[in-house]
Amino acid sequence: MRRIQYHRYGGPDTMRLEGFTLPSPQEGEVAVSVVAAAVNPIDWKVRQGELKMMTGRAFPRAMGSDFSGTVTVVGPGVVGLKPGDPVYGITALKPSGAFAEAVIAPASHLAIKPAGLSFEQAAALATPVVMAFAGLIDRARLQAGQRVFVNGATGGVGQAVVQLAHALGATVTGTSGPTSVQHAHALGIDRLYDYTAADPADQKELQGAFDVVYDTNGFLPVKTAMRLLNKTGVYLDINATPAKFAHAAFARRHKIFFCKPDTRALTAAADRAAAGDIRMSIGETVSLEGATTLIAGLETGRKINGKGLILTNLTN
Repeated sequence: MRRIQYHRYGGPDTMRLEGFTLPSPQEGEVAVSVVAAAVNPIDWKVRQGELKMMTGRAFPRAMGSDFSGTVTVVGPGVVGLKPGDPVYGITALKPSGAFAEAVIAPASHLAIKPAGLSFEQAAALATPVVMAFAGLIDRARLQAGQRVFVNGATGGVGQAVVQLAHALGATVTGTSGPTSVQHAHALGIDRLYDYTAADPADQKELQGAFDVVYDTNGFLPVKTAMRLLNKTGVYLDINATPAKFAHAAFARRHKIFFCKPDTRALTAAADRAAAGDIRMSIGETVSLEGATTLIAGLETGRKINGKGLILTNLTN
């Protein structure tokens, strides 16, 4: 088997396409023949060593979290999945390994891929829709008729949040960069602001206007987010810093959370996607041989107006 891996924490130059031996799945795990894997910022943050307190110092380490494919082997204790099942989901953080021809993943991090959803679309959904569901449904308990502000509306998580909010009956205001305006309008955002221009909270009509403010890219100042909220609104934040943790400890409406994959959310998201309620844009697809170039470009700021996908085992 082949996968993208690295032998030390560091920059893009540490990535290599190398051979490896896939282990047997252990209790609660399955082996999956990967068809498509999607690139997320967390993938290079892990490789850079930002999470090494959790990922450890054993090398080589594999890259990649979001993927789709076909189950090949089921480990002890797994129920609801069998060889041949089409699935999509997210690897465990420490082993990672989705940028590969095959991967081992917890069964609890997977869901069946509906027949009406392509492997490519399924791979692009995983982390974005888990974060959208966890924020809007589990934490904000979004209701029809409420108003949502999405910072970074055309990014991976932003797209999922915008579409899920609309599907739940909310109205959406969002920010995007000047090169993503057309893409943002295609998502159906009701009002759009350029995040490179003025602070949105300086717009009088936006002050205190929102039931939910969802910062999907980490660039929205806490002060701005709180000014946008109405008196009962919720500020959803997926990019934690020590200063933000300190603020959230005293401001209960500021909710910091992380991606916690589970079959329930992945199944609900797949059903929504198959019904046409959520669809992620795909900006570029490459083979495993082109993966390191794609990842390095995205890591250094290249824009592709959609998810970057790595495709393998295309006959599945």
